[in-house]
Amino acid sequence: MMNPVIPFLARTDETDRQLWLAALKHALPDFRIEPFAQLTAQERDAATVAIAADPDPDDFQSLPNLQWVQSLWAGVEQIAAELPRNNLRIVRMEDPQMAETMGEAVLAWTLYLHRDMPRYARQQHARQWIPHELPLPKDRTISILGMGNLGGRAAEKLLQQGFKVCGWSRTERAMDGVRGFSGAEGLNRILAISDILVILLPLTEETSGLLERSRLRLMPIGSSLINFARGPIVDDAALLECLDSGQIDHAVLDVFDEEPLPQSSPFWAHPGVTVLPHISGPTNRDTASAIVAANITAFFADGQIPTGIDRAKGY
Repeated sequence: MMNPVIPFLARTDETDRQLWLAALKHALPDFRIEPFAQLTAQERDAATVAIAADPDPDDFQSLPNLQWVQSLWAGVEQIAAELPRNNLRIVRMEDPQMAETMGEAVLAWTLYLHRDMPRYARQQHARQWIPHELPLPKDRTISILGMGNLGGRAAEKLLQQGFKVCGWSRTERAMDGVRGFSGAEGLNRILAISDILVILLPLTEETSGLLERSRLRLMPIGSSLINFARGPIVDDAALLECLDSGQIDHAVLDVFDEEPLPQSSPFWAHPGVTVLPHISGPTNRDTASAIVAANITAFFADGQIPTGIDRAKGY
């Protein structure tokens, strides 16, 4: 029997595509992982599963027998919005290594804010030698919006450092050591006590624009914000207003409405903003490819399709 052909659909740059192909082929030696454009009509008809990284939705029209798609990304809002709402199952990447990497990023940038690094950077620029009092971690409340796999691992790392940790989810979710909040009223309450707010929510119809002007103004004067989720969750204009007024002292932004961030964006030069190029939780090719391999091997062995996203929720 010939090795099954698995279409690889991606609109990433050529270097990135080749690196992914090499990793996937190494993890799946008994399968042919081929770029969509190189498949014959017969191979496209025969495909029952595909691997996707920012795919062109039009390509799926040429895969009539596809049953499911393995995304290489944890964020699936784009593919969920672009693909037709039929029986095609979308499986998001759930990699423990990604949770570990994101947890490290949350801890690193929380410490950056906790230790007042932005203020010391401004003082260096002004050639000022002024030490400041340092609060203990137990006196800082770090709040995480989104208590899924990523939020849970981030919370664990923050708790290990002695921070007071709160968590918010759309529905009630309990975690040892974390003060939990849920629902609209819970969101307002957690914002009001957050010294540092960490955003790890998926982008859905419900979370788009979630942190608008009235909600950001609930945050304590001089608080800080870290957005490692998706740009549209936070109202940019409202955030800039809060930064300019001092309501929010500093924002660490790794995600934006438009990426790469346009040169004209006011975030680039704002003294209260740290701009990052979407690097807080990168997918590791080796560990992700191993997860893809396990899912696809199981599917061809016994027809088992991994649990897909809830298309109604968008994640």
